[in-house]
Amino acid sequence: MKKMELKGNITSETLPLFEGDNAYLKDFATSNDEAAPITAGLFRLEKGESITYDYTYEEMKLIIDGEFHISDGSGEKITASKGDLIYFPKGSVITFRTDDFGLGYFVGQRGQDEA
Repeated sequence: MKKMELKGNITSETLPLFEGDNAYLKDFATSNDEAAPITAGLFRLEKGESITYDYTYEEMKLIIDGEFHISDGSGEKITASKGDLIYFPKGSVITFRTDDFGLGYFVGQRGQDEA
């Protein structure tokens, strides 16, 4: 029988810089399924430059604190805040911006450190 695995409290972890000087990201867990991996982690954006990301995989992001202003190449614009869940399909190009900060928990169909 396979056992579950507790990863602990990830919200108190320090996130490494991902892009620019205000975007932070860390993968905390990746499934063992090599054919269809699932990776979960945290993304934090601080006030400053926006970040544009090209999704080469499927992802869901749950906003757990703060607020994001999000737009895509189709012209769709949303403001996402605590409790909001957003789906980013493979092939979407997404721009994230915040007036203060935003923290999101993500689950993506990709391997460890493939963001």
